Amino acid sequence: MNKNRSQASVGVLERTDESTPKGGGQKKARNNVRKIRESLLLSKAELARKAGLSALTIDRVESGYSCRMDTKRKIILALGMTLSDKDEVFIQDEQPEES
Repeated sequence: MNKNRSQASVGVLERTDESTPKGGGQKKARNNVRKIRESLLLSKAELARKAGLSALTIDRVESGYSCRMDTKRKIILALGMTLSDKDEVFIQDEQPEES
């Protein structure tokens, strides 16, 4: 137990809770953008160019950060998919029912 305390005091232990991202406070959203992009043999830069977005935006979306609806639409179309395939690309988490 002393070992854990000493490690924590020097910052060795890191947060392993994936539900809360570090820093920004945004909830991470699951998506298949990276998997689909790689299956099409596209680089992040190529997808960004096709979608009219920055490569940094593509990286953030693939990392699970939320984005605007317009950004999702651009990515879906740039992947050669239709808007009806949105649930295949951007996975919707089930909302808990309110009582």
